[in-house]
Amino acid sequence: MTGTTGTLENQPTTLTALDRCDRCGAQAYVRAALPSGVLLFCNHHARQVEDSLRPKTVEWIDESDRLATAK
Repeated sequence: MTGTTGTLENQPTTLTALDRCDRCGAQAYVRAALPSGVLLFCNHHARQVEDSLRPKTVEWIDESDRLATAK
């Protein structure tokens, strides 16, 4: 797993189509901000790691609700 590092202040407020999952390269819908950096996940991979990773995050931004409205 790879990660995107940087400060939270530099992170955009909304994920875009250019944001890609660090595991598979699909469009990212979840941003997990850790003290050491930021990880981006597609909905599938976010659900796989959520139980173990979320308690370690500074911020967990989940925009997967946009999938329900996409056509």
